[in-house]
Amino acid sequence: MKLPEPFRYRTITVDGVDINLAEGGAGQPLLLLHGYPQTHLMWHQIAPALAREFRVICPDLRGYGDSGKPDSDPDHRAYSKRRMAADMVSVMAELGYPRFSVAGHDRGARVVHRLCLDYPDQVERACVMDIAPTLHMFEHTDQAFATGYYHWFFLIQPDGLPERMIGQDPEYFLREKLRRWSAPGAVFDEAAVADYVRCFASPGAVHASCEDYRAAASVDLEHDREDRRAGHRVSCPLLVLWGNRGFVHRTYDVLSVWRDYGEEVSGIALDCGHFLPEEAPEAVQDELRRFFSAT
Repeated sequence: MKLPEPFRYRTITVDGVDINLAEGGAGQPLLLLHGYPQTHLMWHQIAPALAREFRVICPDLRGYGDSGKPDSDPDHRAYSKRRMAADMVSVMAELGYPRFSVAGHDRGARVVHRLCLDYPDQVERACVMDIAPTLHMFEHTDQAFATGYYHWFFLIQPDGLPERMIGQDPEYFLREKLRRWSAPGAVFDEAAVADYVRCFASPGAVHASCEDYRAAASVDLEHDREDRRAGHRVSCPLLVLWGNRGFVHRTYDVLSVWRDYGEEVSGIALDCGHFLPEEAPEAVQDELRRFFSAT
């Protein structure tokens, strides 16, 4: 499956890693970043509509989809959000966009957060979907969090444990994540899901995604704490969207939490579970169009 016209595919190599992406439309550049365990195709219901007003760029993050899966290292820095954010800045520069807006879901939203902190001059406006900041979530861990987000603690286990267990049936694992995190009755496009499975099923992809979570529980926290000590906050306008039938809504005062991390934060809960762009595509389109069209 591929995004339809007007999108065109290409590969850009940054820091020795091939980044697969689709680009299409006309207007101001808008970068869309996917989450776990998906690929850029999670935007398939939204990207074509947004391309009527924006130049839309949909990459696969390193370690995901058809992008490269670099070797990991003991500190997991190859999969830090800082490295992923640097990938995206380099990709956008290669495409001729030194300044851009960005929206991200799930893991992609955590890359968006890091982009805003590390590259405030490049990011014009930003949107994060269905997350609270990584540091806040780890520092407020309790039984409810450990139950709802058990995968955060499973995927970081060392010595190949999660890789071996997921590798026994990666399709089941991926489809079960979609089912558990979405609202009851949510329907996913089967062609998109089949492509998620195609990309996720390889041992290299499973390992890379585990490294993403291992980084989140180690080096990413180091970077987040450094920013907190330095008083760094998201300075650009930040839109926060989340599903009113999901864990984030049940657990956090979402806007209040994000206002501790950003200077100009607005947002709303949508009627869906975790996978906003696929469960509530029209509402997401409307919110993104309104927010990113503002001057």
